[in-house]
Amino acid sequence: MDQQSHRHQDPSARVDHEIALFRARSADHVLSEEPEQPVRTVRTVQRADRAPAAPKAKVRTHAIRQVVVLEVAGRLADVVEELDLAIQLALADGPRGVVCDLSVVFEGAEADAVEMLAEAGRHVRDWPGTPVAVACPDPKVREALRAHPLGGQLIVTASILPAVSAVLATPVLAVEWLRLAPHPTAPRASRNFVARALPHWGLDLLVHSASLVVSELVTTSTIQAGTDMTLSLTWNPGALRVTVRDESPDPPRQWFSQLDLEGRGLSVVAGLSRADGVLPTADGGKVVWAVLDESMSAHPGQ
Repeated sequence: MDQQSHRHQDPSARVDHEIALFRARSADHVLSEEPEQPVRTVRTVQRADRAPAAPKAKVRTHAIRQVVVLEVAGRLADVVEELDLAIQLALADGPRGVVCDLSVVFEGAEADAVEMLAEAGRHVRDWPGTPVAVACPDPKVREALRAHPLGGQLIVTASILPAVSAVLATPVLAVEWLRLAPHPTAPRASRNFVARALPHWGLDLLVHSASLVVSELVTTSTIQAGTDMTLSLTWNPGALRVTVRDESPDPPRQWFSQLDLEGRGLSVVAGLSRADGVLPTADGGKVVWAVLDESMSAHPGQ
């Protein structure tokens, strides 16, 4: 799985990260309160054995009222892949939203680069409720983004302040968090957490499906990562987002339990969610996520 869901679906430079991380809260659950966002810088470092062909591309990160702003400099073609990674790193921390500031990007962006930028709209499609905006003074780029099927998912403005304002104008999501240790009791604790949290949002019919998905994600992380985990439930009207964050960079793998020789594992997640994937985190871990539609309720006997 990756951030581009399997159901929706440079080497010349390395990336250094200078990052201050948000630490997940250890409370049993916290309602509708979001953490302060870190300031992050993602810097491209040219290899010593290669002469730079263009000015260094940069993505610098800061926060405005829990909105992560990614400041981009250079040619769009040189920085668009780095920008997409920066968007994923930002989303993994659960911000209010993400704004890509292209105010100082060189004009005359190539069509391929604009196409790649537009594909950032998949994050909004698959990760509902967390807006991603692009602030760009170039009217041709704005027009191309709005016309693109995925680019149409983005908020597109001519400057940074309207972009931040548009993000802040979107609804604040309800979020609950639970910290878990990699212990055999973790899956049961996660199911109990779901059973307590969802009725507060009027999602009683989704409890069974969500409990199955959460249990499988937590079990997979416990077995394969073996690190502390942070489970979150985020309710955006019509869709429930489930995330499990751990400290291992390795992608989750299908697993087979002694009690289930057919190895349902991650197949349960795929079967009950409309989209699922993995986001990298700045500390070298990952966030495994799944999104369930409100109508996706499994029969208890399923």
